[in-house]
Amino acid sequence: MTAASPDRSPHSWRRWTLAIALLAFFGIVLWTVINPYRGQRFEKVPHGSHVHYVPRDRNPDAPISRFPTQKPAADERITPEGRVVPMRTSEAAP
Repeated sequence: MTAASPDRSPHSWRRWTLAIALLAFFGIVLWTVINPYRGQRFEKVPHGSHVHYVPRDRNPDAPISRFPTQKPAADERITPEGRVVPMRTSEAAP
């Protein structure tokens, strides 16, 4: 019976390594799903053959087609209703 113990030891650390790697992978995937903006001012939302750029504070009643299909410039922002306007000087671009 003691001869079986050394055989299980290498398998044990492999299982732990695999478990930690899977846990890290699923943790990263979960964080990506929970936090889609990841430091960005807006999110890209697929819509058929193109994408729309949507701000964090999007008005849920505004249709996705109101939002721009081109990324706004660094000195512009997207309003919750979908208009692209100049950024105020007090707001800093990330």
